[in-house]
Amino acid sequence: MSNTSISKTTFRRFLLGIQGLWPSRRFSGLPGVTSALHQMEALQLDPLVMVARSQDIAMYGRVLNYKPEYLHQTAYEHRKAFDYGAWLAMYPMREFPYWHAIMPRVESYSRLALFKKNFPEAMRQVQEILRENGPMSNRDFQGEGLKYWSYRGRKDTSVALFYSWLLGDVMITSRKGFDRVYDLRERVIPTEYQRVADISEAEDFFARKQIAFAGLLREKRFRTSWSNSIERKISPHEDIQKLAEMTERGIIAHLQVEGFKETWITLAENLPHLEDLESGKIPKAWKSKNPTTQDEVTLLAPLEIVTARGRAKQVFDFEYIWEVYKPLHQRRWGYYTLPILYGDDLVARLDPKLDRKTNTLHILGFWLEDDAPKDSEFATALAKGLLRFADMIGADKIDVNAIKPVKLRSEVKRMFKEKYNGN
Repeated sequence: MSNTSISKTTFRRFLLGIQGLWPSRRFSGLPGVTSALHQMEALQLDPLVMVARSQDIAMYGRVLNYKPEYLHQTAYEHRKAFDYGAWLAMYPMREFPYWHAIMPRVESYSRLALFKKNFPEAMRQVQEILRENGPMSNRDFQGEGLKYWSYRGRKDTSVALFYSWLLGDVMITSRKGFDRVYDLRERVIPTEYQRVADISEAEDFFARKQIAFAGLLREKRFRTSWSNSIERKISPHEDIQKLAEMTERGIIAHLQVEGFKETWITLAENLPHLEDLESGKIPKAWKSKNPTTQDEVTLLAPLEIVTARGRAKQVFDFEYIWEVYKPLHQRRWGYYTLPILYGDDLVARLDPKLDRKTNTLHILGFWLEDDAPKDSEFATALAKGLLRFADMIGADKIDVNAIKPVKLRSEVKRMFKEKYNGN
């Protein structure tokens, strides 16, 4: 790419496209979940389920005809993924050897040292119990109550399971709802992934992965991102050396983004995509399945990488804060408000809730951006998007009284009536 500067439009489209969210869904059905996870690099997990869990909403935005049970099947039945980390996320199973190399560094945690000092046998005992009994959840263990320990559990066995998991001695083999069911690592991880990567190989892997996950990463953020991923401190000198080495080897490229003073980095393999986008083309590698996000809006997950942690404002000039942990009187929008992607932009937000007794999707709040479209094309795209979302969560009725623009509300009602009443 001869021009090392990209427009903000290219910036936005690239971040959406490299994550598989634009120009439309790229994957389909159960096999598509594994492909989408590889594309995403990581899928953050969260237990809250107002309408669907964040991870299921993220997959719905990338996988045509996605169903929530697909994620469970992919990870815990087909063993194509594993979940791990204090920042809880799901990763492709093929990465496990690199994670396995880093896991022993958890031994340096001061909390772990304190726990081992006070409960020296707890971790060995929970592993022996698992070895004898097979898969067990935290609830299945008769642990010793902790009078002062509140981190990661109220029993010694709860904390022992957590640290055994971080160290890679036990893994999550399944879930009951969102409760973890543990077993020994060797009985969970497929044989071909049981190896431990060389530590230098693993550190190289994570250096690249952090950039791949971000798509475009501020150069000054690389040091913190890489350090956190490999569980050790990185000096400024090592940071500079690593970036220079990756540049020289042709792994990364440096560029400027319109509206930002600092330098950004991306994988060099992304340069052809950026070049296509700068010239107004959609990369051929982003072969998509219909409908596009122009034909049908997509609701974005609350923990979506392209919008969470301030990125919505940075990339889309769209204010977004997940307000689930805010007191009611401090919420500006709603408990579980989701951004609405239309084309390559965020144009609105809505606060949904599912009534499982009546299978009704309630739209508790709906807010359009000032420059959002209100024409018939957007009305149809909104209705189609809500229809697909309702199908994913199992709703066959919708309450849209909170959608104030009459044209939008009427079109959503019409399409739901047409599908479920046959009129």
